[in-house]
Amino acid sequence: MIAPIGVGADGDTYNINADVVAGKLAEVLRAEKLVLLTNTPGVLDKNGELLTGLTPRDIDEMVADGTLSGGMLPKIASALDAARSGVKSVHIIDGRVEHCLLLEILTDQGVGTLIKGY
Repeated sequence: MIAPIGVGADGDTYNINADVVAGKLAEVLRAEKLVLLTNTPGVLDKNGELLTGLTPRDIDEMVADGTLSGGMLPKIASALDAARSGVKSVHIIDGRVEHCLLLEILTDQGVGTLIKGY
């Protein structure tokens, strides 16, 4: 586990968004997968339905038309940056679901949203 804390030039400590830190680490480490846990089923469309598979282009369109907004933006931006920087797959899954990580990684259906990298 890595605590997303930074120290400024003034010596003060700052909380850094954990999704941003995770995404940057995945990029730098050239990770194959990045898994982001959330308290929603994953990325939802305008009707609140789970989107199980997205591409970076889909995400760009969803941000532009306002489908993705608010608290999901840092998570989706981190996921998108990672996907564009060589991470092969980014999974946004609901951490409230029992065994969510196993279900997402080891089953064909998964339990969240999969974003495929380039």
